[in-house]
Amino acid sequence: MTRTRLGIFVATFVVYVAIVVGVLTTSWPVRFDWQVMLFHPYKQWPEIHTFLDYFVVLGQRGPTAVAVAAWLGWRSYKQQSLRPLLVLGSSLLLLNVTVGAAKLGMGRLGPHYATEIGSNEMFAGGDIFPSGHTANAVVTWGVLAYLATTPLTRRVTSVIVASLAFGIGMTTVYLGTHWVSDVTLGWTAGLLVLLALPWFEPLMAYAEVHLMALLRRLRDSGALTPAPAGGLTVIAAPRPAVDDELPLREPVGAAASRPGGGPAPAAGRVPDAWPHLSPRPHTTRSERTPVTPTGSRRPPHADRAPRTAPLGPAAGRGRTAGT
Repeated sequence: MTRTRLGIFVATFVVYVAIVVGVLTTSWPVRFDWQVMLFHPYKQWPEIHTFLDYFVVLGQRGPTAVAVAAWLGWRSYKQQSLRPLLVLGSSLLLLNVTVGAAKLGMGRLGPHYATEIGSNEMFAGGDIFPSGHTANAVVTWGVLAYLATTPLTRRVTSVIVASLAFGIGMTTVYLGTHWVSDVTLGWTAGLLVLLALPWFEPLMAYAEVHLMALLRRLRDSGALTPAPAGGLTVIAAPRPAVDDELPLREPVGAAASRPGGGPAPAAGRVPDAWPHLSPRPHTTRSERTPVTPTGSRRPPHADRAPRTAPLGPAAGRGRTAGT
């Protein structure tokens, strides 16, 4: 936290307090709010209403946080550092705590729910003071300028972010969802969060050291090893400690061909995990059970002589006559 940055922080905080006091006392900020509200900006330029409905999404916390987190996640991967993501997380946490507490504490109603002309609509159960869209646009996109690596990039990004936050704040006024004082307080609230980030740098550095050590331990233990494609886990079969623990299969009949029919020698064994069946006696072909019945496969016929009977002259004449 430099002296210049600290001076800007103090001046911004004074502006923040002045806006809150001006609204609480129903002074000129409230009167200006009502003048703009009764002017009905959304009725003056209806042709840009559709565009601004989409443009204001750039101030919503969900879409902007996802987009910026994706970009900073890629930067964290390239730099092998968690600091970009920690800065974004710390800034959003500060934003939710400070702006959320102010919204609920002051409970101001929006222009569409105002009950009395000229009233500040404070402590009536609302939650629009300060503007969350505006503060979120300042903080979420402003983190990109905060993390810029060169002075020129930081200046250019700061100008772009300031223009974007200004446009989003004025868009909420045009749509009638916020008072002008809501938007000005949202700008100052978001700027206070960005200016206060250097005070949390030591805590972020401490968290980064411990998180990186945890990631290294998980990676070394294999917990972060990706699984094979298809979600299947491949388990390698255990290999024997010694190569000659499993015997070599002997061909059938080899024992009978050896002198004395003794067991096979133990030398030359190689691992073989296939199951083996016990050897069975080899029978000759005449001892085997026939698979098909013996004899002719043709059905018996009364007029047909057996194939084994010799053909005589009468049989030949009968066959010739039959043909």
